[in-house]
Formats: sequence, structure tokens, C-alpha cells
Amino acid sequence: MDHLAKTLMVVAMLFASTMSFAEDTPSNDQLFEMFKQSQAKMAELEARTVKAEAEAASAKAELAQLQIQSNAVSYETGTPADQESQSGLVGTNASYSYKVLDHSIRTNAKQRYQLEAIRDGALEQKLTFGGQVTALANYQKSNTNTKFGWLMRHPTSANQIGESVSEAVIHSSNLAVTARLTNNLTAYAELLYNPEQNFASGSTITGLPRNNVNMRRAYLMYGNLADSNFYASIGKMDIPFGWNDTVSPFTNSTSWHSFAGLAYGGLVGYAGDKLHVRAMGIQGGAQFRNANTPVSGTNVPSKLNNFAVDANYTFSFENQGRLLAGASYQYGSSYCQEYPVKHFNACKDNNDSVAVYAEYVNKKLTLIAEAAQTLEVWPGSANPNFPAYADFAPQKNLTFTLGGKYAADFGLEQPVSLSAEFSRFESGAKGSPWEKQDQYVLGASYFPVDSVKLFAEYVHVAGWVPLNFLSGGNRDATNAFPNVPALHESWSDQDAKTDLIVIGVQAAF
Repeated sequence: MDHLAKTLMVVAMLFASTMSFAEDTPSNDQLFEMFKQSQAKMAELEARTVKAEAEAASAKAELAQLQIQSNAVSYETGTPADQESQSGLVGTNASYSYKVLDHSIRTNAKQRYQLEAIRDGALEQKLTFGGQVTALANYQKSNTNTKFGWLMRHPTSANQIGESVSEAVIHSSNLAVTARLTNNLTAYAELLYNPEQNFASGSTITGLPRNNVNMRRAYLMYGNLADSNFYASIGKMDIPFGWNDTVSPFTNSTSWHSFAGLAYGGLVGYAGDKLHVRAMGIQGGAQFRNANTPVSGTNVPSKLNNFAVDANYTFSFENQGRLLAGASYQYGSSYCQEYPVKHFNACKDNNDSVAVYAEYVNKKLTLIAEAAQTLEVWPGSANPNFPAYADFAPQKNLTFTLGGKYAADFGLEQPVSLSAEFSRFESGAKGSPWEKQDQYVLGASYFPVDSVKLFAEYVHVAGWVPLNFLSGGNRDATNAFPNVPALHESWSDQDAKTDLIVIGVQAAF
């Protein structure tokens, strides 16, 4: 309490005392006692004021901490935060661009995120342009020549030779446009440049055929959550199968690499507050990722003869976070090919698959669990032409992932995410060179702004199981695949181990 206020209070009390004196004429002792009582009351009032100010400061600090935690949940779940929406014809939204292009969060549920962004006012402009660039540097060491198990790059000997490799590269880059054609009709198109995970014929990442741009996703979507929970889309999109997210800042799980699908087709969905249900009719033949059904014994996509369904439900626990649990089914996975396995080969029959998954999120902690498996054995997981492999019968393909992430407060403007994840890909009989591949990832990431992520990871991979010719091939050591030891022998190696350190930046605009 300032000095002027104290003085005025004393004057007021003395004035009141004076008025009383005019009536009762108290003694000097009485006046002195009244003055002491006034001083005591002022001291009590001042103490209360100091306490109130301290409580207010504490409440402000607690509010700031809650805001940090809230931002952490927002980054991890993809909720539109700090939106930069602009009214008008053309605009940008870096926060939206980051989340719609991010390869690790909501990997097969981008349509729902877009519908939520529309509902929350993040896409009020007719055209929203955006993009993303991921740059990284890494050092890898293998105990086996030319066999590096890190799946975030195309695992060929042409790109990774010797027992140690290092690089500083653009891992990938995207350009995207979202068009609000009407209140309920949205068009989306996404271009991808990714020389490290490209099936072009170029021999290395600097080969011109690998340095191309392709249409990663493109579709028309009908829906607006402000009007209805139902929506539909048609085009090239992610297959609604499994969860396929990762808690790692950059490296996808083996579940993603094994079962995350991308294909032409049509999708219908229901996006309620708790329940999310999707069904997709998928073009037949060998699709871009993890979808293959025979069309008159060929891989020609001339029939809509494949499909997938997915459903998940979110349980909320007030201040204890939320739990999402779901399950999926796909009629035709990519694990239907016979020996020797090659990308986009035709299958004699379909091999359906199922997945179950769960994700728990609270203010600071994220936990994920996922498992997926084919319902029939994978014919290509056995080699009938090489006597040394005669005892290895074909097996069902199985993957699972377990991971956790914690938003740690180190006194920075935003929390630092610390993560650990384990995932396994089982593709062969016990004891076979292609039995399994295990991946361990320790990660840390930080968002200086909500559209830029700085990250670092340590990765350990045990086993080396390339999907091409995993159980043996029909190529020998004289062609473009020099690490194939002999005709019909497998590339796979259970004794191969890879250790990796990677740092990078993922930035959207």
C-alpha cells in the first residue's frame, strides 16, 4: 500500500474520531488508544494486500506452466494451435501445413485433421499454399558390409557402401495446396521430392532419375464438421489401416514401413467427438504402398476389388488425459507375392490383414501400442529354389510397436519431447536369414515455433531384411545388385546390426 493511501486512511480515522470527540469529548488516553487501533488495522490490511499479490503472482506462474503443457499436447496430437488463418482468396498457414505434411503424426487421418482445421477457422481463405522441408545429417555404422538397416532411406547397396556412411542432405520436401471450392467441397494436392526413398532406376541419391517430383496425395473431399460428422473423399490417399504413428521425432516405426498404405480409391467416414469410422474401396492390382489384389492374374489396377475398414473410439478421463483404441481390416495387403518378391509384382490371391492399436495422451505423456498381422502366410517368405533354405516354411507377416514420449520442461518457451520406441518386423521362419528386424529409437525434439521442429535421434537396428528379395532372388553378382552373393541366395542377414546418430530440422511454411 502506498504512502498516500496510508495518509488518507489516517486522516479519515482522525476525522471520524474528531466527530466523535465533538459529541463525547474523549480523553487524551482514549484518543491515543484509538490511534493505536487504527495503526493495527492498517497493518492488517497491508498484510492482506501483500498476500493477495503473492497469490496472484503464483496463479499467473501456474497459468504459464499450464499453457506450456497445453502447447505440448497440441503439437503432439495435431490440434490446430496458434492458427494463422487469413480471410480472402489466397493465404498461408504454417501451423496447418506442418501438421498436414508431417509424416509421423496422424499418418493416415489427414482428412479428419483438415476437416477440424476448417471447423476451427484455420482455412477461411479459398486457397492455402504451404510446404515443408526436412534436412538432416547422419552417421551410420554397420557390422556388415553394405547392410544398413535404417528404414528412413532406401536400403540399397548403391546408396550405402562399406561399413560406415555419413551424409548431409535434404531428406524430403513437399509442396501442397488446399482449395476450399465450396463450404463443403475441398480439394487437396501434395507434391513430394524424396531421392532417398524413391523406386526410380537411378543408382544413387544423386542420380537424375531419383531426383524427381511425384504427386504424393491428391483428392477431393466432401464434408464440413460444422454441418455433419459424415465425410467422403476420392483420389490418391492413405489407406485407413492401423495407427502407424510414431513417438519418435523423425524415424517411422517398422509398423509404418510394413503396413502404411497409399492407393487410389474412394473413402467414406464418420468423425464424431469420440467415434471415428472409415471405409475405403481400393483400386486393385499392386498399389503404391501395401495394397495388392490380383486382377485376372495381373497387377493391372482395372478393378475396384480391394477395401479396408477402420474404427477407433476415444475415452476421456477429465484431467487424466484421453485413451484412443481402434482396430482395422484390409482385404488385400502387399504380402501376397510369391518367391521371388519384387515390388509391384502380381499376386495369385489376396492376403488380408488386421491391426489393433491404442494411444494414451495427457498433458505431458504420450504412449502408443500397435500390432498388425496378415491372416494368411506370405508365400514369398519361403524360398523353394535354394536347398539351404528348404526347412524355412512361409510365415505370416507380423509387426508391432511400443513407444512413449514425455514433454519435459527445461525452462524454455516450449517443452522438449523425449521419446523411446521399439518396433519389430517379423517376416520369416525362426532361424531364417529374414526372420525379423528390430528397431530401437531414442529421440529428442523441440519446437521453437509450432511449424519448425529441431530433432536428434539415436537408432539401433538388429537384423537386415530388405523387402526386395528378402528370401532370395533371381539376380546374381554380375548385375546392378553387387551384394547378392549368388543366384537364389537371400540378401537378408540376422547378424547385421546398424547404429545411427541423426540430427535434423523439419520446417513448414
